[in-house]
Amino acid sequence: MRYFGASVDSPETNARFARSLGLPFPILGDATKAVARAYGVLSVTGYASRWTFYIGVDGRILDIDKRVSSASHGRDVVARLTELGLS
Repeated sequence: MRYFGASVDSPETNARFARSLGLPFPILGDATKAVARAYGVLSVTGYASRWTFYIGVDGRILDIDKRVSSASHGRDVVARLTELGLS
């Protein structure tokens, strides 16, 4: 299993942010916003919505969490991965 974050910020900004939080995963940069646009998360203000996509090994989207709460997101991800049989 692989997991990562993605942001419309530059790769350098994302790497710095991940290090500052001690994250055990990378935050990928989408500075052109092409991926955010393709996934439908780019807002009219140019920022990406905080959605979590659960993608199977076959590349298909299994679920999308559109109600991400920073206070419980880690627990929410673990619970959803377990429900999907991915953990």
